[in-house]
Amino acid sequence: MTDQTNDDELIVETRNAVRILRLNRPQQLGAFTWEMLDHWAAALVDAQRDRAVRAVLLTGTGRGFCSGVDLDEFTAAGDTPIDRKRMLTDRVHQVARAVEDLDKPLVCAVNGLAVGAGMDMALMCDIRMAARSATFCEGYIKIGLVPGDGGAYFLPRLVGTARALELLWTGQTISADDALAMGIVNHVYPDDELFTRALEFADRIAHRSPIAVSMIKRAVYQSQRVDLRTSLDLISSHMGIVQSTFDQQEAMRAFRERRTPEFRDR
Repeated sequence: MTDQTNDDELIVETRNAVRILRLNRPQQLGAFTWEMLDHWAAALVDAQRDRAVRAVLLTGTGRGFCSGVDLDEFTAAGDTPIDRKRMLTDRVHQVARAVEDLDKPLVCAVNGLAVGAGMDMALMCDIRMAARSATFCEGYIKIGLVPGDGGAYFLPRLVGTARALELLWTGQTISADDALAMGIVNHVYPDDELFTRALEFADRIAHRSPIAVSMIKRAVYQSQRVDLRTSLDLISSHMGIVQSTFDQQEAMRAFRERRTPEFRDR
């Protein structure tokens, strides 16, 4: 099954159980507008609520994945410090908040350059895959800014504090292969294979038990913020719940019978 909704800046499509969000400003290398961010956040909220959606795939169009905020939008945000803070909190950060609320896998296929807030948008996803030609740059420092969309939060968790500071302080552009070596991306593929490979991956996870997938995601992220004993207590509760579900019992039967399980909707 394929459903598709188009607007000028974001294409939303569903293939089987995977919701695809495609940033659609190729002439601007994926630079986002406020309206685009509104649609982006709303699409993530809708994907969370839609029980038929079991994974989300985010990608771009053309040579750019996302080059950050459209500078025309940025300069029109207001003149006072509180205006600028509200611009980030109310408009840009709504995507990060929607991502945090999403308990389904979020896969990012970085098809081209990812700069500044565009790189941050990739970093906040669960899994990142990159085209061979993709490049990454936390370029805020080049225009005298601080990382405004979670770069200071997400990047150290992926590459460590010292390497994150190096990338943030220098604004160095790195290749897809360098990003792979640093652990920023999981896989690098030829440009013409990226979307297909990323969709295949998302579809494979979408066919696992949605309850187990969701609880694994929660356990991994929550465990990064708590001590070992709290994490073990959390996972024992998750295990008790999961073992009582139809999906787990169906997965066990299918494993023993060497067949594909048939999971219920969430």
